[in-house]
Amino acid sequence: MNDKKGIIITGAVIGLLGGLLVKFGNPANMGICVACFIRDIAGSIGLHRAGVVQYLRPEILGFILGAFIIAKTKGEFKVTGGSSPISRFVIAMFVMIGALVFLGCPLRMVLRLAGGDWNAILGIVGFVVGVLIGTQFLKNGFTLGRSYKVNKTSGYILPGIAILLLIFRIVRPGFIIFSESGPGAAYAPWIIALSAGLIIGILAQRSRICMAGGIRDLYLIKDSHLIIGFISIFVFAFIVNIIFGNFDPGFVGQPAAHTDWLWNLLGMFLTGFGSVLLGGCPLRQTILAGEGNTDSVVTFIGYLVGAAIAHNFGLAASGSGVGFAGKFAVIFGIIIVTVIALSSIKYNKMA
Repeated sequence: MNDKKGIIITGAVIGLLGGLLVKFGNPANMGICVACFIRDIAGSIGLHRAGVVQYLRPEILGFILGAFIIAKTKGEFKVTGGSSPISRFVIAMFVMIGALVFLGCPLRMVLRLAGGDWNAILGIVGFVVGVLIGTQFLKNGFTLGRSYKVNKTSGYILPGIAILLLIFRIVRPGFIIFSESGPGAAYAPWIIALSAGLIIGILAQRSRICMAGGIRDLYLIKDSHLIIGFISIFVFAFIVNIIFGNFDPGFVGQPAAHTDWLWNLLGMFLTGFGSVLLGGCPLRQTILAGEGNTDSVVTFIGYLVGAAIAHNFGLAASGSGVGFAGKFAVIFGIIIVTVIALSSIKYNKMA
């Protein structure tokens, strides 16, 4: 699967499922969104109090378990960690905050464009510029350090939690919160959502699909392999949207989106900048977490906490735009991520 045909097939399946999940009940223009779905999980387990975005999304659990199953099957389940965990955690928090100011991860950004949401164009511009600037830091010596083999038990913890949360989704105990209105109350049947997540988790693990990595590789080594996957996502999601009448071009009135163009751009700039420093976009990091990379597990936890902070402190955008707190958080995040990157370069040159 780690070839051009495999990456195109992976993108095609993600694009098709992204469109179909909307048909089955997921929020409009949000068939799949790693950032939004992690945010919903954070709310469902009580980490934030935004009542309209609380749901245990089986898709994310499927990503983790699909990657875990195929990595075990193919002998690629390698448990490593120890690469600058605190820096990873902080960068991941700001990646999530940037995504929730834009209202979507890089994957949803492409799916939004395939649905006719022209606001996503500004997001793509910001994301690309963020990745390119982050890549310059990589060229100048930025690294979070090497990972080491760690206790194999550590690699089973996140898949185990995913199984537990899946049981909670099916049983629906009273201490798990489920939205009664808003995007959190719009979802496909759990078995369909889980199946889609497992399929994507398996294919993404085999193909290594990653939008941040795709732009980085295209810029650094002129390799278009990974970016072809996201072009494939766009094409097939566009086809599904046309078939089901879900293509609605324009800027205004798009579902779970806003027209605050500067903050669409800067939010995804922060997400792209942080993602390339982390070594992958939220989808890629979630897949890596499932296959035993405990550094990516730390990153995933950073996303979870970042989502909670974004909603508990009013940083996340809404359909009406971005508040002052969200704007401040994006600028502050860009500064903090830049400081981490510069200090890493300085330290690595002195070592």
